Amino acid sequence: MGGASREGGKAKPLKAAKKQAKELDEDDLAYLEKKRAEEKARKELAAKAGGKGPLNTGNQGIKKSGKK
Repeated sequence: MGGASREGGKAKPLKAAKKQAKELDEDDLAYLEKKRAEEKARKELAAKAGGKGPLNTGNQGIKKSGKK
Protein backbone atom coordinates (compact mmCIF):
# COMPACT_ATOMS: atom_id res chain seq x y z
CA MET A 1 0.00 0.00 0.00
CA GLY A 2 2.08 2.93 1.22
CA GLY A 3 5.52 3.42 -0.20
CA ALA A 4 8.47 5.71 0.21
CA SER A 5 8.06 7.13 -3.28
CA ARG A 6 6.07 10.30 -3.78
CA GLU A 7 4.06 9.74 -6.88
CA GLY A 8 0.85 11.37 -7.96
CA GLY A 9 1.47 14.96 -6.96
CA LYS A 10 3.91 17.42 -8.43
CA ALA A 11 7.05 18.00 -6.44
CA LYS A 12 6.88 21.62 -5.35
CA PRO A 13 9.82 23.84 -6.20
CA LEU A 14 11.71 25.08 -3.18
CA LYS A 15 11.26 28.73 -4.09
CA ALA A 16 8.48 30.28 -6.09
CA ALA A 17 9.71 31.93 -9.25
CA LYS A 18 9.88 35.68 -8.85
CA LYS A 19 7.51 37.61 -11.05
CA GLN A 20 9.21 39.83 -13.58
CA ALA A 21 8.69 43.50 -12.87
CA LYS A 22 7.01 44.42 -16.11
CA GLU A 23 7.28 47.84 -17.64
CA LEU A 24 4.10 49.83 -17.23
CA ASP A 25 3.25 52.29 -19.95
CA GLU A 26 0.77 55.16 -19.71
CA ASP A 27 -2.19 52.97 -20.69
CA ASP A 28 -1.46 50.47 -17.93
CA LEU A 29 -1.01 53.21 -15.35
CA ALA A 30 -4.27 54.87 -16.38
CA TYR A 31 -6.07 51.53 -16.20
CA LEU A 32 -4.71 50.79 -12.72
CA GLU A 33 -5.67 54.26 -11.50
CA LYS A 34 -9.19 53.84 -12.87
CA LYS A 35 -9.50 50.41 -11.26
CA ARG A 36 -8.42 51.79 -7.88
CA ALA A 37 -10.88 54.67 -8.13
CA GLU A 38 -13.74 52.30 -8.96
CA GLU A 39 -12.82 50.03 -6.06
CA LYS A 40 -12.76 52.99 -3.68
CA ALA A 41 -16.15 54.23 -4.91
CA ARG A 42 -17.62 50.74 -4.53
CA LYS A 43 -16.39 50.49 -0.93
CA GLU A 44 -17.84 53.90 -0.09
CA LEU A 45 -21.20 52.93 -1.56
CA ALA A 46 -21.17 49.66 0.37
CA ALA A 47 -20.40 51.50 3.61
CA LYS A 48 -23.17 54.01 2.92
CA ALA A 49 -25.70 51.28 2.15
CA GLY A 50 -24.62 49.19 5.13
CA GLY A 51 -26.37 51.44 7.63
CA LYS A 52 -29.82 50.77 6.24
CA GLY A 53 -31.98 47.77 6.94
CA PRO A 54 -32.29 44.86 4.56
CA LEU A 55 -33.82 45.53 1.20
CA ASN A 56 -36.69 43.42 -0.04
CA THR A 57 -34.91 40.13 -0.49
CA GLY A 58 -37.76 38.50 -2.37
CA ASN A 59 -38.74 36.05 0.34
CA GLN A 60 -41.94 37.91 1.26
CA GLY A 61 -43.76 36.86 -1.89
CA ILE A 62 -46.67 38.84 -3.26
CA LYS A 63 -48.05 41.28 -0.73
CA LYS A 64 -51.82 41.24 -0.66
CA SER A 65 -53.87 44.25 0.24
CA GLY A 66 -56.17 44.13 3.24
CA LYS A 67 -59.30 43.96 1.08
CA LYS A 68 -61.29 40.75 0.96
